[in-house]
Amino acid sequence: MWKVKDGPAYSDPYQGEPMQILIEEDKCCGAGQCVLAAPEVFDQRDEDGVVVLLDAEPGADQYENIRNAAAICPAAAIELRE
Repeated sequence: MWKVKDGPAYSDPYQGEPMQILIEEDKCCGAGQCVLAAPEVFDQRDEDGVVVLLDAEPGADQYENIRNAAAICPAAAIELRE
């Protein structure tokens, strides 16, 4: 539970629901920004730099990094479902 200073407690909207990560390899341009943002979750193929999903079920502690990776992907090749 989160608590606003001097306010009521509320639930984290992402708590409990697993994040789904979808990769569109055809869209990936190999920039590697996802790897820099979330190295525990993303890598790149050696031969062409296309994104590789290392962890299809990451822990909630990685969610912020994964959201950042999806947001900065120049090809919009990462889609998140929460």
